[in-house]
Amino acid sequence: MTTASDGMTAPGAPHPVTAPGVPHPVTAPGVRARTPGSPGVPRPLIALPQRYAARTSALRYAAVVTARALADAVFRAGGEPFMMHPGPPEEAADRLARCAGLLLPGGGDLAPWRYADGADVHRSVYDVDDAQDDFDLALARCALDAGLPTLAVCRGLQVVNVALGGTLRQDMGGPDGEHRHKVHPVRVAEGSTVARAMGAATGVASASCYHHQCVDGLGQGLVPTAWAADGTVEALELPSAAGWFAAVQWHPEDTAAVDGAQHGLFLDLVRAAERPAGRV
Repeated sequence: MTTASDGMTAPGAPHPVTAPGVPHPVTAPGVRARTPGSPGVPRPLIALPQRYAARTSALRYAAVVTARALADAVFRAGGEPFMMHPGPPEEAADRLARCAGLLLPGGGDLAPWRYADGADVHRSVYDVDDAQDDFDLALARCALDAGLPTLAVCRGLQVVNVALGGTLRQDMGGPDGEHRHKVHPVRVAEGSTVARAMGAATGVASASCYHHQCVDGLGQGLVPTAWAADGTVEALELPSAAGWFAAVQWHPEDTAAVDGAQHGLFLDLVRAAERPAGRV
């Protein structure tokens, strides 16, 4: 099912580089940072729900965290990452109302009972947190209902699929079948939202993956628009969505600072969020 650690970079994949004293990644040639249109115009707020962490190197106790690569990617695209603390699901709509877009990040696995009532839990399922699941699922449903521009990454894709009634494979088959620490090509459907954002004219893109779970049954209205060579669904779109929406199983933030195609996903999210129709 999902993903693994937020912002994890697959071996061999270039990662955003931060120079000493520079507050955000150095952008490679061809990946142009985008800033708001004119002085005094605020960056659109992009909700980025935080993840619970048992411990971090900089803090003494449990923490709520955000992958820096994700926040940097939003900022580089012209958005303002809004670190949203997980909270009661019934407050999701009101809290999203102040935001212009939503980025659902990677993280641990969704509890299997969320999509397969009564099923045995596979031994590989990890980092399940019911409070995190409740909040992420509520955010996904509220954003889609409101037409809020949304980009879902890795676990985020799986959250959307489950929120719309879909199911997941709890494990893809161990080291020989999973997509952990892998960079591989994906076939992207021509004319899709993902293809347009990435400029994937050839229909092929490179994906930095870290997941041991994947989509099984599709949620209502969702359409696959990218696939790995083994047939794994790597992107989902919702043709009926009232706002801009894309979900990818890989981690575009891993290489967005040096890869214009991956940067394009964040750029199109922010562009959609800047349009008045993109607000709740």
